[in-house]
Amino acid sequence: MISTILFTAAVSLGIIALIHWAFFDIERLKPGELITEETSPDGRYTVQTFQNNGGATVDYAVLGVLTFNEKKREAKNIYWQYHEEEGEISWVDDDTVQINDQVLHIPDEVYDYRRE
Repeated sequence: MISTILFTAAVSLGIIALIHWAFFDIERLKPGELITEETSPDGRYTVQTFQNNGGATVDYAVLGVLTFNEKKREAKNIYWQYHEEEGEISWVDDDTVQINDQVLHIPDEVYDYRRE
């Protein structure tokens, strides 16, 4: 009885993790065509925006990628917006970037339109 409950719980958690990875994990998105890139005023970060073309049945989307210039860290996806073709970047200060209308405090804050 307990083994059946544990097995069911493990399978359920596995399915939930798979759904999250497949549909909601911003890190698995791949960059498309480079739109622009801007380096932070202090030179620690670079943000690039990419236009992703989903094909005939899906609208354009913009992906923003944060690169760490001074640390040996992997680049991080920080911005994902659907129904958008432009990826304007402006730095507010050394740790705050604006991508289109979204202001992000980096390196920890992430914007994903699916989580509004």
